[in-house]
Amino acid sequence: MTIAASARFEFRLRPEAKRRIQQAADLVHESTSDFARTAAEERAERVLREHMMATAVPAEFFDELLAALDQPATPNQALQAAAQRARRIVERR
Repeated sequence: MTIAASARFEFRLRPEAKRRIQQAADLVHESTSDFARTAAEERAERVLREHMMATAVPAEFFDELLAALDQPATPNQALQAAAQRARRIVERR
């Protein structure tokens, strides 16, 4: 089921911008209204998607994370055991 558009959105633009939009709309055989609406909807989706992908964390947390990443790695027993198993497997081949 298609929902008819009923909300209005109006804005002003420079004459040169209007000419370019009209020219582009003509090239794809769309009305300027459809062309501008589609462009605005696509940009809104892109901006919202990018915003949703960004994770905001407190500065203190970020600083602690970077400091932890700068520390040398200290392997635990499970990692050491896995490395020994891998060496045995590789040595057998």
